[in-house]
Parts: sequence; C-alpha cells; structure tokens
Amino acid sequence: MSDETADSRAPEDAQLPDDANVPDDADVADDVPDWDDEYVDRVSDRLMFNYDLEKDHAVRGRAFTMYGELRLESQKHFLHPSVNYANYEAREHLFVRRAETISRADLDELVELGHELADEWIDPDEEHYGTEFTFGVVVPEIPDAVREHVADFRDRTLLKFGYYGHYEVNLLVAAPDREEVVESRNADVATAFRTWTDVAEERSGLLTRLVSAIRG
Repeated sequence: MSDETADSRAPEDAQLPDDANVPDDADVADDVPDWDDEYVDRVSDRLMFNYDLEKDHAVRGRAFTMYGELRLESQKHFLHPSVNYANYEAREHLFVRRAETISRADLDELVELGHELADEWIDPDEEHYGTEFTFGVVVPEIPDAVREHVADFRDRTLLKFGYYGHYEVNLLVAAPDREEVVESRNADVATAFRTWTDVAEERSGLLTRLVSAIRG
C-alpha cells in the first residue's frame, strides 16, 4: 500500500503530512511586502499563500518589481512515511516588472535570462521533476505582435532526455487599465493577474501537473 503527499504552500486539496506546519493566514500576510503599485499589490494578495514574495528583486543586473518562488515536494509512502520512494521536486520562479512599452526583443531578452538562470539554479538529478521561470511584464497596452508571440510561445528543455526532469520558460503580459492579459501555454499564474475577475481560489498549475505526473 502506498500514500502520496504533496508538500507546498498550495491549494487546500493538496495532501499534506499529518505533522505539516501550515502557516496561519495572518502570519503569511504579515510576511508579504507592500507595493506602492496598487495593481501589483492586488496581484500579490492572490499569490501570497502559494508563493514566497519579495519586493524590488534584482538578478543579473535586471530589476523586477516583484519576485515569487513556489516550491513543491511530493513523495509516495510505503506503509510508513519513513519509507518513501518516487520523490519529486518542482519549483517556479516568478519575475514581474513594470514597463512603459513591450516588444518582441524585450521578451527575447527575458527568455535568454531564463535559460541563464536555469544553468545556474537547477541541480539536475532523478528527483527533479521540473522548474519553471515565468516572466510577467505589466504595461499600458499590449501590441498585437506581442500578443500573438506570447500566445504561441512555448520553450521547454528536457534535462538528460527527461531523466532529470525539465525546465520551462513562460511569458505573460498584462495591461490592467485595459483589463487584458496574454500568457504562454503553461503560465498558469496569469490567473492571478486578472484582478478584475473574481477567483475563489488561486490554484497552482505546476502543482496540478506534478501530481498528475506522479499518479499517471
């Protein structure tokens, strides 16, 4: 007999160990920075229970208004949690910044940054399921060429032919004043950027895909 667990700051229906230390909602809120940007602040309210969030984050000389990290671990247990196998780890790194304009060249630079960070931040091994680098840009309006490029974009790299999992670069562009968001295929976090819609629960698409892969 086996039992599966998923350990994260993710949706309530994820199975957590009996002794898991689940943070209180008030404690989580106290740890979340306040952004001067009203829109980004509202996005952070939707992300704070899934992601560890930082304000004014810089990486490789590039400044981002918000950085978030989602960490997931899943195990299958045999009879007792001390006897576990099929351990998997997954992460998502979210980078968000404001810009006056956005172009295809700007997005290409972010994609290249994602590949550079993958080389530095990923320790590939048998327990690594996947790492996602998601870049979000908040702009006054979304040009048609950018909209088409992002909607069709997908960049996934297998590590050791998939034996060490994979990493993926995702893109999303939001124009909150126009109530528009466009995202690439697996940028599930884009739901949080549609602040003009009511969402009862922000789910992690990364968690869903991880659990599906284990159960499949």
